[in-house]
Amino acid sequence: MKWGRVLSGMDGGFVRGGPRLVLRLEGAAVLAACAAGYAAVDGGWWLFAVLFLAPDLAFLGYLAGARVGAVAYNATHSLLGPLALGAAGATMWPALLPLALIWGAHVGFDRMLGYGLKYGSAFGHTHLGPIGRAARPGFRRDERVQRASKA
Repeated sequence: MKWGRVLSGMDGGFVRGGPRLVLRLEGAAVLAACAAGYAAVDGGWWLFAVLFLAPDLAFLGYLAGARVGAVAYNATHSLLGPLALGAAGATMWPALLPLALIWGAHVGFDRMLGYGLKYGSAFGHTHLGPIGRAARPGFRRDERVQRASKA
């Protein structure tokens, strides 16, 4: 097996079955924990509502192509950013903590819905499985690979 194909998502490198359900349940738990944490720090819910979808601005990276879009999306949809921001908020700058909790809640929400980290092969190729047009029953995997390789 060639690692380039696995890393690009063209070899079906995604989670299936029970582990996929566990990852989606973890996403729900992250969403709930972050929302509870946000309530505990008395953050304004108007700020939560305004900033909740802010990480999705990374979709604009797809205007520069699938690989750039995947990097931008993954940078804002991994838990590494919210955890680092939360650590900074908890230790040095308390004003950052509510922002980290909103960001973490968004990541958990996306995982709960089945939106995983993106592969650079196409928008619909995620670590939790294909989404959107790539997930349609009549859209065969080999067609997804052919279309992605042409892009």
